[in-house]
Amino acid sequence: MLQPRSAIAGILWMVACGLNFVALAAIIKHVGADIPAPQAAFLRYLTGLVFILPFLGQWRRARISNREHLLLALRGLVHSIAVLLWFFTVTRIPIAEVTSLGYLTPVFVTLGAALFLGDRLNSVKSLALLGALCGALVILRPGFREIDVGHFAILASTCFFSTSFLLAKRAASRFSAAVIVTSLSIVSTICMAPAAFLVWIPPTPEQVLWLFFAAFFATAGNFTMTQSFRNAPVSVTQPVIYLQLVWATLLGAIAFGEGFDMMVILGGAIVVASVSAVSWHSAFRKQRGRSGSGVSLK
Repeated sequence: MLQPRSAIAGILWMVACGLNFVALAAIIKHVGADIPAPQAAFLRYLTGLVFILPFLGQWRRARISNREHLLLALRGLVHSIAVLLWFFTVTRIPIAEVTSLGYLTPVFVTLGAALFLGDRLNSVKSLALLGALCGALVILRPGFREIDVGHFAILASTCFFSTSFLLAKRAASRFSAAVIVTSLSIVSTICMAPAAFLVWIPPTPEQVLWLFFAAFFATAGNFTMTQSFRNAPVSVTQPVIYLQLVWATLLGAIAFGEGFDMMVILGGAIVVASVSAVSWHSAFRKQRGRSGSGVSLK
């Protein structure tokens, strides 16, 4: 049974996670005005390699076959494309829209798991997918406003992120999180290098420092998310993710003059509610399975 203290800890870790990722987006938007997106993404991963140094020994000792190297490399390539698109998106559209449309990633993961991993797509998941699609339409409002290329980029980015997570799920059955993250960081840095050098502009020390902070907040965001999941199930922490949209909207308005768009907030709420419905349904089924698995008294 989930203890109240663990639930509160999980919620607080998820709040911290949202703040970290909003800070990451704000830094990229700030630096992105002067540095091309591919270069910014590459420097973020290059400077972030310092954070995986403690795990290099474990990564070297892992017995990785050629086929598994290929899987990890493919995941790194797919993730690199997702990151490049996300960095480009942040410089094109408001942070609140990047955040709200980014909520679609779990939806695409659910759909991908059903199509490629054999997971069952029941009525609840189907309705949730439909609800999330409606939320995305509320955010984008095609036909009622101009759709920027950044909107298409963030949708493509969520698809690639979803593919990356599905590949990570397969790798997780064989390797520890440290090995997977280390491989991802190294491969992604290598994959982004060619795109970065094609548009390379000599960065200032201040810009490199900002991108180091971006790497810090990205690492801290992944750490706090992991801590949140360790303390409480996703069904408890999932709704808290919506606060990230609140922070993003406030920061975008205050720091970048992006204003408030109630339709974006509403659409984001619909997407989060749809994703949360899947988490709650899964948690309910697990709880019911445990309650019915005792010794029969017949």
